Amino acid sequence: MKAGSERVVVDNNALISRLLLPESVPGRAVRKVVDSGRLLVSEATLAELVDVLSRPKFDRYVTIEDRREFIRLLGRVAELVPVTYVVHVCRDPDDNRVLEVAVNGDADTIVSGDRDLLVLSPFQGIPVLTPSGYLARK
Repeated sequence: MKAGSERVVVDNNALISRLLLPESVPGRAVRKVVDSGRLLVSEATLAELVDVLSRPKFDRYVTIEDRREFIRLLGRVAELVPVTYVVHVCRDPDDNRVLEVAVNGDADTIVSGDRDLLVLSPFQGIPVLTPSGYLARK
């Protein structure tokens, strides 16, 4: 694997942490993915992120304009992966979307703090790492 070629799926909780707390461990992990690898998303994971970030509970932390800008920037740096192979293995059906991006996008790594995903590591040969585990590598 050449430098900068690692293909990584990051779950939405870590992406939201990047927006709200850029210097948090998940926030730094997202920055590392964007700076040195390839961030993979799907239409479904992006739609879920937009839905979650539109919730009023985030109003006190970040403006709706900043949330929209975050989504726009994410759309510029991420690779949109078409999902043709559907996955139904996770206890939480919403987490299957992350696995689908990984499998369909030929991911090298999944970054997530979600226990429902972490227990599946490695998933079809793809390691599932916590944000701190991802930062600790290399």
